[in-house]
Amino acid sequence: MKIIIAGAGEVGFHLAKLLSYESQEITLIDTKKDSLAYAGEHLDIKTIKGDATSITILKEARIDTAALFIAVTSSETTNITAGVIAKQLGAKRTIARISNTEFIDNKEAVGFSKFGIDELISPESLAASEIELLLNQYGFNDTYEFEDGALTMLGLRLSRTATFVGKTVKEAADIYPELHFIPIAIQRYATQYTIIPRGDTQFKEGDKVVFMTSKGGDVELFELSGKVKSQIKNVMILGGSKIGYKTARDLCQSKFNVKLVESKRPVAEDLADRLPNALVICGDGRNVEILDEENISDMDAFISVTGNSETNIMSCLLAKSKGVKKTIALVENMDYYQLSQSIGIDTLINKKLLAANNIFRYIRKGEVVAMTKLTNMNAELLEFVVKSNSKITNKLIKDLNFPRSAIFGGVIRGEKGMIPLGSFKIEAGDRVVVCCLPRSISEVEAFFS
Repeated sequence: MKIIIAGAGEVGFHLAKLLSYESQEITLIDTKKDSLAYAGEHLDIKTIKGDATSITILKEARIDTAALFIAVTSSETTNITAGVIAKQLGAKRTIARISNTEFIDNKEAVGFSKFGIDELISPESLAASEIELLLNQYGFNDTYEFEDGALTMLGLRLSRTATFVGKTVKEAADIYPELHFIPIAIQRYATQYTIIPRGDTQFKEGDKVVFMTSKGGDVELFELSGKVKSQIKNVMILGGSKIGYKTARDLCQSKFNVKLVESKRPVAEDLADRLPNALVICGDGRNVEILDEENISDMDAFISVTGNSETNIMSCLLAKSKGVKKTIALVENMDYYQLSQSIGIDTLINKKLLAANNIFRYIRKGEVVAMTKLTNMNAELLEFVVKSNSKITNKLIKDLNFPRSAIFGGVIRGEKGMIPLGSFKIEAGDRVVVCCLPRSISEVEAFFS
């Protein structure tokens, strides 16, 4: 598949990196020579220096042969313009990154597809949605829903009090045979290695474990993980950015009690008008006295989404020291993103990584309908629709020669989510979720082709 990416920033580079695993024909366009040089040195792709809205540049990239054109520059106007031109010049599908979340909310009314934009991606909107999901799945560090919650991925770090610490996966399954969850990936404490668990894999204290759960599995997982169940109701948000505003608006609609702290008075006054159900405070959120005055210790969650990664990290650490149960920090620097658990913050969010991973699902071959990358892990979650002629159809899982670096996480049949074991038979029409290491993606796809 020929794919052209406009924008060699973090979104474009990460996307090109993901696609380089796929042996796709990738062309990267950017006006900055340094960004292109870095991408060219680290990835097996073609680079073109120039403006993505230039017809000459797009023709040089052979836009008429492109199956997909993705515009992810930092300029919303450039992305939309480039997408429209690319479509007119022959690109089969176009995706544009935008920052104005109103475009997403009114996508059908405006009719972007009529003038050449097939998909819109808003990193800010994705980040706000991710934050709300993390708060609703209190106690877990990573979440991802399939089919409106029929299956949910949940990640947590095992404490000493978790009942299955010291047991193998098989031993835990024998003790708790009626449970509605299964481990699909493990990262050992203080390592960067991702393990796809097998029956003889042992759970250890400090492991970061990603589970797939059907309905009710999250409650069971809570009880067995040694975590104290508590509901998040009172939330403080630091930063009145687009993400801060959208998060506050969505949380207020979900009946959370929201306080939003913004240092710039004009911005704070505007937010107070637009968020009648939130308490907007004008002040410097880095000031401990202000946070104490606003009773930060009474908050269930603290979310820092200012434009400065260091401020977000430090303010979350301060909130943790004041006893706040859940902290979420927005970070721009990808290097920080690798640190989340080791620095004591529950979850770090990088909106560019969210955007790149979200775009990636439009590119998958075969019958892949959804995909996400596990946070801080070298593993992917893929959702397939099983065809009647797939190699996997009407077969028992235990009879398949499935790669050891992949695991069946769940099956959605109709509207019901199920956790499949070895004796489970896959049927045509099933939606199957698989967790695998990147090297196994092609092999896994072959089972569903």
